[in-house]
Order: sequence, then structure tokens, then C-alpha cells
Amino acid sequence: MQIEVLTLEVGSTITKANGFVRLAAGGFDHVAQGFAPTSVGAGDVGIGVDAALADLRARSGLDPSGAETFVSSSAAGGLRMTVHGLTMSMTARAAREAALGAGGIVKLVTAGELESWELDEIRAISPNLVLLAGGVDHGEKGIVLKNAEKLAALVAGGLRVPVLYAGNAALRRPVTEIFRLAGVELHVAQNVFPDVDVLNVDPLRRLVHEAFNRHIVNAPGMQRLAGLTRHEVLPTPGAVLRGAELFAEVAGDCLVFDVGGATTDVHSVTEGSADWHSRLVEPEPRAKRTVEGDLGVYVNARNVVALADEPDGEERLADLSALPVTERQKALTRWLCDRAVSIGARRHAGVVSDLYTPTGRKQVVKGKDLTAVRLVVATGGALTKVEGAAECLRAVCTGAGRYLLPDSSATILVDAEYRFSALGTLAHAYPDDVRATFRRWVEAHAPARP
Repeated sequence: MQIEVLTLEVGSTITKANGFVRLAAGGFDHVAQGFAPTSVGAGDVGIGVDAALADLRARSGLDPSGAETFVSSSAAGGLRMTVHGLTMSMTARAAREAALGAGGIVKLVTAGELESWELDEIRAISPNLVLLAGGVDHGEKGIVLKNAEKLAALVAGGLRVPVLYAGNAALRRPVTEIFRLAGVELHVAQNVFPDVDVLNVDPLRRLVHEAFNRHIVNAPGMQRLAGLTRHEVLPTPGAVLRGAELFAEVAGDCLVFDVGGATTDVHSVTEGSADWHSRLVEPEPRAKRTVEGDLGVYVNARNVVALADEPDGEERLADLSALPVTERQKALTRWLCDRAVSIGARRHAGVVSDLYTPTGRKQVVKGKDLTAVRLVVATGGALTKVEGAAECLRAVCTGAGRYLLPDSSATILVDAEYRFSALGTLAHAYPDDVRATFRRWVEAHAPARP
């Protein structure tokens, strides 16, 4: 057997190699896999990739030489971004949604005219990318133009990073001129919030994705890896979100947890239920990703312990390992996963609260309604390689309460072969084959859809 398609995923902690063959009937058969610690600390991520490929060969006896290769990465970290809109509940929030789906890590969100202290904060963050939004099409102009002038001066004065504009379409020409005169690189997308209650995140998401691709090769050794593929290097979180979208097409509304060493990414693809739709105070995208940069089972394990606030948390960290082997190490990783999933689910889900009006009390929802989700998926090395993933996910399926979570009837699927992100990477070139692969997986492990 010859490996036909190879995916290389350079994560913050672990590097993964996956080998596939394409099936005549459509889809992929997963035939080989290898792991190794990511080698950013050694000054070259290629060292970890070589080790993962050696592990793949040793485990499978197969040679990936000559395979069509795809590369995804989060080794250089997500793009540090600052987002600046007109109102927090509309344009700033919509821009944040687009950024989180494409490899961006939002470090600051502002609304309204930028103040001097906010400009100082942007300077201190030293972002990789600045995003300017604001105003529905042909709406507010003054504040957006003032923010463009302030950001142009700030970036030209020392930051020297690209700026994206995804605001009022009527201002594209003057905004472009402001940044051109300042000598600042500007990229323009369609308005992320063109009208009231209308989200348009995909065009902006593509620009952030392209910026991520330029940024990710800054990880030491990534230039060589980029040379191994004729395809673009993808942000791993974006690949997982794309995988979730195709998975939902064949399996229905889903919620995907990807717990890693540095972050916990939560992806949902659902419109929510009719029961709660009329109570939403803000529109939500059908496909949503949240990245919890403080929830990881290795790099950020101490943060999870602090958030869990349990008496023996610090003592448990004595057994911390990037690749848990002993029972105590596995038990710690399982415990960290459980907390990361629980906290990440609540942060991602919609929150129900009471609003008191002149006509009385009514319930409103802010955030993503997950009550229509029928499939909850565990992926990521921590969840899939340590026992207890199904129990971690089952514990958050509590239905509608303060948080709008899936109910107890939801089906739990564990990505035991840890191939979800690899399939998401392949989805950009082989969407039909990825759909077919997901369809077979669901048919084999989940009840038939009603």
C-alpha cells in the first residue's frame, strides 16, 4: 500500500502526520499516523515534523515519500489582532467572529472613537494585524474616518503591520486614501455588518486567513515545510472549523471540542432552535469558533488549575507531561480536559438572562444557542488519546438552563484516530471526499438521523 495523501499539522505542543489513500467509491481511508513533540524551542519546527514522519513509518511500515502533502500549523501562535468598530454589540463583535474563525487571536476590542489610552494599549500589545470596522453600509461616517486617521498614524509611527478594513462601504475610497498617504499596507473586505442584524463574516475571514498564511511561515523552519506542498499552509483552527462545516452538512448540527496543549477551541455549526431564536438580542453566525487561549492541558495547564479553583490543583501539576504515559500523567490530563471542556462550553454557549421592561420581565439570550445540536465531537490530542473523552463531553450536555447547551439526548462521537483537523485541511482541495469520509464515520458510530 502506498500513502497517497499526507497531512502535516504543526501544533503548539505536538506535531502530527497523517497518511491517507483515496477510495474509488469516494472518500479517504486513514492508513498511517505519527506524533512527535513540536520543536519550536529547538529553533526549527522541521525537527518535530521529521520525528513525526519517522514515527509514522515505524507504526505503519508505510513510506509517505511522493504523497500529495498538505500542511497546517498553529506553531507560530495565532495572529495577535486588535479590532476597532463603532458599537460593541454590532461591528466590533462581528469583526471578532470573523477573526476567530481564521487563525486570529483577538487581544483588544474597542467601540466608538479611539481614545489616547486605547492607542497606547494597541502599541503595548504590538499586534500582528489591526482590523478596522464600523457602520452599516452608507451609515455613520465621522467616527470611522477619525479612527482610520488615528490608526494610520499609529501604525506608520512604529507598528508597521497590515490593516484590514471591513466597515461602511461608502468609506472605502477615503479610508484607502488615508492609509495610502500614511504608507500603511491596507486590505479591504466587504462590510462585516452591512445592515442591522446582518452578519457577513466570510469575506473578512478570508483576508484574515491570508494574513495568517503570511504570518505562520515565521515559525522557525516553516519555510521548508511550505516548500513541501503546492497548497497554501492553513491555520489549524480554520481547518477544524471547515471540517465542522462539512461534518454538519452530512450529519446535522454539531459542536466540536478541540482541546490542545495551549488552547481549547470550540466550534459549532447550528442555527439554534426556534424556541430561543426570537429571544436573541444579537445575530450569531451559523458556523462559530471560539478560542480559549487560557485553556490548555500543557502550556496553559496552570491557568486551568487556577480557574478550577480546587484545593489539590497545584499538587496535581507535578504529573504534567506533553505526552502523558504513566497512569498519573494520564489522570491529570483527563482532569484538565474535563475542566477545559466545561469552561469552554459555557464561554461558547448563549446565556439566558432576565430583562425588566415597562411591560414586565422577559427572557433574552446573548450568544450561541446550542440546544439544536445533536452531535458533539471530541477531537485534539488530549481528548482523543486519553480515556474519558465521552464522559467529558457528556457532562456539558445539560440542555437549556442559564446556558443554552445541547441536551442529554445528543450523540457523543470521539475522533479516536485524531483525524478531524487533517480532514479539515484536506477539505479545501477535496470537499466531496471529506464529506464522504464523514458520512461513513457517522453511519458507523451514530444513530440514523430522524
